[in-house]
Amino acid sequence: MKPETPAHVAPADADARRAVQPVICYPPETLPAPDLTAYAAVREGAEKVAETLVPARDARCFEVPAGHFFRITSVGGPQVGDLNLWNAADLTERFYSGKTRALHGTHLSTGDRMWTSFPHLRPMATVTTDTLDWYGFDEYGGSVHDVIGTRCDPYTHNLLAGGQYHHCCHSNLTRALADHTGLSLAEAEPHVHDVLNVFMCTGFTRDTGQYFMKASPVRPGDYLEFFAEIDLLGGLSACPGGDCGDEHSSDTAACHPLLVEVFKPAQAPEGWSPAGRNGYDRSHGR
Repeated sequence: MKPETPAHVAPADADARRAVQPVICYPPETLPAPDLTAYAAVREGAEKVAETLVPARDARCFEVPAGHFFRITSVGGPQVGDLNLWNAADLTERFYSGKTRALHGTHLSTGDRMWTSFPHLRPMATVTTDTLDWYGFDEYGGSVHDVIGTRCDPYTHNLLAGGQYHHCCHSNLTRALADHTGLSLAEAEPHVHDVLNVFMCTGFTRDTGQYFMKASPVRPGDYLEFFAEIDLLGGLSACPGGDCGDEHSSDTAACHPLLVEVFKPAQAPEGWSPAGRNGYDRSHGR
Protein backbone atom coordinates (compact mmCIF):
# COMPACT_ATOMS: atom_id res chain seq x y z
CA MET A 1 0.00 0.00 0.00
CA LYS A 2 1.15 3.51 -0.75
CA PRO A 3 1.64 5.73 2.35
CA GLU A 4 -1.11 8.21 3.04
CA THR A 5 -0.39 11.78 2.01
CA PRO A 6 -2.12 14.98 3.05
CA ALA A 7 -5.31 15.53 1.04
CA HIS A 8 -5.67 18.75 -0.90
CA VAL A 9 -8.94 20.43 -1.63
CA ALA A 10 -9.93 19.94 -5.26
CA PRO A 11 -10.24 23.16 -7.26
CA ALA A 12 -13.60 24.24 -8.58
CA ASP A 13 -12.67 23.15 -12.10
CA ALA A 14 -11.33 19.71 -11.08
CA ASP A 15 -13.84 17.79 -13.20
CA ALA A 16 -13.06 19.91 -16.24
CA ARG A 17 -9.33 19.29 -15.82
CA ARG A 18 -9.88 15.53 -15.60
CA ALA A 19 -12.13 15.58 -18.65
CA VAL A 20 -9.42 16.87 -20.99
CA GLN A 21 -9.10 14.39 -23.85
CA PRO A 22 -5.79 12.46 -24.14
CA VAL A 23 -3.50 12.79 -27.14
CA ILE A 24 -1.45 9.86 -28.47
CA CYS A 25 2.19 10.90 -28.16
CA TYR A 26 3.52 8.95 -31.14
CA PRO A 27 0.80 8.18 -33.73
CA PRO A 28 1.70 4.74 -35.15
CA GLU A 29 0.43 5.67 -38.60
CA THR A 30 3.73 7.41 -39.35
CA LEU A 31 5.94 4.48 -38.31
CA PRO A 32 7.52 2.48 -41.14
CA ALA A 33 5.30 -0.61 -41.27
CA PRO A 34 6.70 -4.12 -41.71
CA ASP A 35 5.48 -6.10 -44.71
CA LEU A 36 4.09 -9.09 -42.83
CA THR A 37 2.86 -10.68 -46.06
CA ALA A 38 6.40 -10.69 -47.47
CA TYR A 39 7.76 -12.09 -44.20
CA ALA A 40 5.15 -14.86 -44.19
CA ALA A 41 5.96 -15.78 -47.79
CA VAL A 42 9.61 -16.54 -46.99
CA ARG A 43 8.89 -18.08 -43.59
CA GLU A 44 7.08 -21.00 -45.20
CA GLY A 45 9.65 -23.73 -45.77
CA ALA A 46 12.42 -21.99 -43.84
CA GLU A 47 15.11 -24.36 -42.56
CA LYS A 48 15.80 -24.68 -38.85
CA VAL A 49 19.51 -23.99 -38.37
CA ALA A 50 19.93 -23.72 -34.59
CA GLU A 51 18.18 -24.28 -31.31
CA THR A 52 18.90 -23.43 -27.69
CA LEU A 53 17.13 -24.92 -24.69
CA VAL A 54 17.05 -22.43 -21.81
CA PRO A 55 16.97 -24.33 -18.50
CA ALA A 56 14.46 -23.44 -15.80
CA ARG A 57 15.72 -20.62 -13.51
CA ASP A 58 18.64 -19.92 -15.83
CA ALA A 59 19.50 -18.10 -19.07
CA ARG A 60 21.27 -18.72 -22.35
CA CYS A 61 22.45 -16.57 -25.24
CA PHE A 62 21.81 -17.25 -28.93
CA GLU A 63 22.64 -15.59 -32.25
CA VAL A 64 20.28 -14.72 -35.10
CA PRO A 65 21.62 -13.36 -38.43
CA ALA A 66 19.67 -10.56 -40.09
CA GLY A 67 16.93 -11.96 -42.31
CA HIS A 68 16.39 -15.06 -40.14
CA PHE A 69 13.45 -15.86 -37.88
CA PHE A 70 13.64 -16.92 -34.26
CA ARG A 71 10.92 -18.53 -32.16
CA ILE A 72 10.52 -18.76 -28.39
CA THR A 73 8.33 -21.71 -27.37
CA SER A 74 6.89 -22.82 -24.05
CA VAL A 75 7.87 -26.43 -23.37
CA GLY A 76 7.07 -28.58 -20.37
CA GLY A 77 4.67 -26.21 -18.63
CA PRO A 78 3.58 -22.56 -18.25
CA GLN A 79 6.70 -20.39 -18.14
CA VAL A 80 7.58 -16.74 -18.77
CA GLY A 81 10.89 -15.48 -20.11
CA ASP A 82 12.89 -12.26 -19.97
CA LEU A 83 14.39 -11.34 -23.35
CA ASN A 84 17.38 -9.08 -24.02
CA LEU A 85 18.56 -8.28 -27.55
CA TRP A 86 21.80 -6.67 -28.71
CA ASN A 87 23.38 -5.78 -32.02
CA ALA A 88 25.63 -8.84 -32.45
CA ALA A 89 28.56 -6.62 -33.45
CA ASP A 90 28.05 -3.84 -30.88
CA LEU A 91 26.65 -4.50 -27.40
CA THR A 92 26.11 -0.77 -26.85
CA GLU A 93 23.23 -0.93 -29.36
CA ARG A 94 20.54 -2.82 -27.53
CA PHE A 95 16.79 -3.16 -27.09
CA TYR A 96 15.16 0.05 -25.86
CA SER A 97 12.03 -1.06 -24.00
CA GLY A 98 10.94 2.47 -23.02
CA LYS A 99 10.87 3.78 -26.59
CA THR A 100 9.30 0.55 -27.83
CA ARG A 101 6.57 1.04 -25.23
CA ALA A 102 6.06 4.65 -26.32
CA LEU A 103 5.75 3.64 -29.97
CA HIS A 104 3.64 0.47 -29.68
CA GLY A 105 2.07 0.40 -26.21
CA THR A 106 2.57 -1.55 -23.01
CA HIS A 107 2.41 -5.02 -24.59
CA LEU A 108 3.67 -6.31 -27.95
CA SER A 109 2.07 -8.63 -30.48
CA THR A 110 2.09 -9.40 -34.20
CA GLY A 111 3.38 -6.52 -36.32
CA ASP A 112 5.01 -4.65 -33.43
CA ARG A 113 8.75 -4.10 -33.38
CA MET A 114 11.55 -4.04 -30.84
CA TRP A 115 13.59 -0.84 -31.31
CA THR A 116 17.23 -0.14 -30.49
CA SER A 117 18.76 2.43 -28.17
CA PHE A 118 19.96 5.93 -29.07
CA PRO A 119 21.65 7.07 -31.25
CA HIS A 120 20.60 4.19 -33.52
CA LEU A 121 16.82 3.93 -32.93
CA ARG A 122 16.03 1.39 -35.62
CA PRO A 123 13.96 -1.80 -35.67
CA MET A 124 15.95 -4.80 -34.50
CA ALA A 125 13.22 -7.48 -34.48
CA THR A 126 9.62 -7.65 -35.70
CA VAL A 127 6.98 -9.87 -34.08
CA THR A 128 5.63 -12.03 -36.90
CA THR A 129 3.54 -14.63 -35.02
CA ASP A 130 1.99 -14.62 -31.54
CA THR A 131 -0.12 -17.63 -30.55
CA LEU A 132 -1.40 -15.68 -27.53
CA ASP A 133 -2.74 -12.73 -29.52
CA TRP A 134 -6.28 -13.96 -28.72
CA TYR A 135 -5.82 -12.88 -25.08
CA GLY A 136 -6.07 -9.14 -25.70
CA PHE A 137 -6.66 -7.14 -22.49
CA ASP A 138 -8.58 -8.74 -19.64
CA GLU A 139 -10.95 -7.18 -17.11
CA TYR A 140 -8.03 -6.22 -14.85
CA GLY A 141 -6.19 -4.40 -17.65
CA GLY A 142 -3.71 -7.27 -18.00
CA SER A 143 -2.17 -8.47 -21.25
CA VAL A 144 0.73 -10.61 -22.48
CA HIS A 145 4.34 -9.83 -23.58
CA ASP A 146 4.93 -6.57 -21.71
CA VAL A 147 7.52 -3.84 -22.02
CA ILE A 148 6.63 -2.22 -18.69
CA GLY A 149 8.47 -4.47 -16.24
CA THR A 150 12.22 -4.31 -15.88
CA ARG A 151 13.30 -7.91 -14.96
CA CYS A 152 13.54 -9.50 -11.52
CA ASP A 153 16.92 -8.62 -10.00
CA PRO A 154 19.01 -9.29 -6.86
CA TYR A 155 19.17 -5.62 -5.88
CA THR A 156 15.41 -5.12 -5.53
CA HIS A 157 15.16 -8.54 -3.89
CA ASN A 158 17.77 -7.51 -1.33
CA LEU A 159 16.02 -4.18 -0.78
CA LEU A 160 12.58 -5.71 -0.17
CA ALA A 161 13.42 -9.08 1.39
CA GLY A 162 17.12 -9.12 2.25
CA GLY A 163 19.44 -11.96 1.36
CA GLN A 164 21.41 -12.86 -1.74
CA TYR A 165 19.34 -14.43 -4.52
CA HIS A 166 21.39 -15.28 -7.62
CA HIS A 167 18.93 -16.90 -10.04
CA CYS A 168 16.74 -13.90 -10.80
CA CYS A 169 16.58 -12.85 -14.45
CA HIS A 170 19.11 -10.01 -14.15
CA SER A 171 21.78 -12.32 -12.76
CA ASN A 172 20.81 -15.13 -15.14
CA LEU A 173 21.27 -12.80 -18.12
CA THR A 174 24.54 -11.43 -16.73
CA ARG A 175 26.01 -14.94 -16.40
CA ALA A 176 24.75 -15.96 -19.84
CA LEU A 177 26.22 -12.88 -21.54
CA ALA A 178 29.54 -13.31 -19.75
CA ASP A 179 29.72 -16.98 -20.75
CA HIS A 180 28.86 -16.28 -24.39
CA THR A 181 31.18 -13.31 -24.92
CA GLY A 182 34.08 -14.06 -22.58
CA LEU A 183 33.44 -10.84 -20.65
CA SER A 184 33.79 -10.85 -16.88
CA LEU A 185 30.61 -10.58 -14.82
CA ALA A 186 31.51 -6.97 -13.98
CA GLU A 187 31.95 -6.17 -17.68
CA ALA A 188 28.81 -8.01 -18.79
CA GLU A 189 26.38 -6.66 -16.20
CA PRO A 190 26.11 -3.07 -17.56
CA HIS A 191 24.96 -4.48 -20.91
CA VAL A 192 21.96 -6.26 -19.35
CA HIS A 193 18.90 -4.09 -19.87
CA ASP A 194 15.14 -3.80 -19.48
CA VAL A 195 13.44 -6.71 -21.18
CA LEU A 196 10.54 -7.91 -23.23
CA ASN A 197 8.66 -10.09 -20.76
CA VAL A 198 7.77 -12.94 -23.09
CA PHE A 199 4.51 -14.75 -22.14
CA MET A 200 4.20 -12.72 -18.91
CA CYS A 201 0.70 -11.40 -18.12
CA THR A 202 0.89 -7.97 -16.51
CA GLY A 203 -0.73 -4.57 -16.19
CA PHE A 204 -1.32 -1.67 -13.81
CA THR A 205 -3.95 -1.69 -11.08
CA ARG A 206 -6.78 0.74 -11.81
CA ASP A 207 -6.93 2.18 -8.27
CA THR A 208 -3.24 2.59 -7.30
CA GLY A 209 -1.44 2.32 -10.65
CA GLN A 210 0.82 -0.46 -9.34
CA TYR A 211 2.51 -2.94 -11.65
CA PHE A 212 0.91 -6.38 -11.26
CA MET A 213 1.44 -9.86 -12.61
CA LYS A 214 -0.92 -12.80 -12.85
CA ALA A 215 -0.63 -16.41 -13.99
CA SER A 216 0.34 -16.47 -17.65
CA PRO A 217 -2.12 -18.01 -20.11
CA VAL A 218 0.81 -19.66 -21.94
CA ARG A 219 0.69 -23.43 -22.41
CA PRO A 220 3.21 -25.86 -23.92
CA GLY A 221 3.31 -25.31 -27.67
CA ASP A 222 2.54 -21.59 -27.52
CA TYR A 223 5.20 -19.44 -29.12
CA LEU A 224 6.27 -15.93 -30.03
CA GLU A 225 8.19 -15.60 -33.31
CA PHE A 226 10.30 -12.74 -34.62
CA PHE A 227 12.08 -11.65 -37.80
CA ALA A 228 15.61 -10.34 -37.22
CA GLU A 229 16.00 -6.91 -38.84
CA ILE A 230 19.74 -6.77 -37.98
CA ASP A 231 22.33 -9.30 -36.80
CA LEU A 232 21.26 -10.13 -33.26
CA LEU A 233 22.68 -11.54 -30.07
CA GLY A 234 19.84 -12.61 -27.80
CA GLY A 235 19.71 -13.49 -24.14
CA LEU A 236 16.70 -15.30 -22.65
CA SER A 237 16.07 -16.11 -18.99
CA ALA A 238 13.48 -18.66 -17.90
CA CYS A 239 12.16 -16.63 -14.96
CA PRO A 240 12.34 -18.19 -11.47
CA GLY A 241 8.71 -17.16 -11.04
CA GLY A 242 7.50 -19.84 -13.48
CA ASP A 243 4.17 -18.57 -14.80
CA CYS A 244 4.42 -15.60 -12.37
CA GLY A 245 1.03 -16.40 -10.86
CA ASP A 246 2.38 -16.23 -7.31
CA GLU A 247 5.85 -14.71 -6.91
CA HIS A 248 9.11 -14.21 -8.74
CA SER A 249 12.70 -14.61 -7.54
CA SER A 250 11.57 -17.87 -5.96
CA ASP A 251 12.95 -21.36 -5.46
CA THR A 252 9.47 -22.73 -4.85
CA ALA A 253 7.53 -21.78 -7.99
CA ALA A 254 7.13 -24.49 -10.63
CA CYS A 255 9.51 -23.59 -13.45
CA HIS A 256 10.10 -25.02 -16.92
CA PRO A 257 12.56 -24.63 -19.81
CA LEU A 258 12.03 -22.41 -22.84
CA LEU A 259 13.09 -23.35 -26.36
CA VAL A 260 14.67 -20.91 -28.84
CA GLU A 261 14.79 -21.99 -32.49
CA VAL A 262 16.38 -20.11 -35.41
CA PHE A 263 15.08 -20.51 -38.97
CA LYS A 264 16.80 -19.55 -42.23
CA PRO A 265 14.53 -18.74 -45.18
CA ALA A 266 15.60 -19.62 -48.71
CA GLN A 267 15.57 -15.96 -49.68
CA ALA A 268 15.05 -12.53 -48.18
CA PRO A 269 11.55 -11.03 -48.10
CA GLU A 270 10.73 -9.06 -51.24
CA GLY A 271 11.93 -5.47 -50.88
CA TRP A 272 13.63 -6.10 -47.52
CA SER A 273 17.10 -5.02 -46.45
CA PRO A 274 18.67 -4.80 -42.95
CA ALA A 275 17.44 -1.77 -41.05
CA GLY A 276 19.66 1.30 -41.34
CA ARG A 277 20.56 3.51 -38.40
CA ASN A 278 18.41 6.51 -37.54
CA GLY A 279 18.78 9.49 -39.84
CA TYR A 280 19.18 12.19 -37.18
CA ASP A 281 22.48 14.04 -37.75
CA ARG A 282 23.38 14.22 -34.02
CA SER A 283 24.30 17.90 -34.23
CA HIS A 284 21.93 18.69 -31.33
CA GLY A 285 21.54 22.27 -32.47
CA ARG A 286 25.25 23.15 -32.42
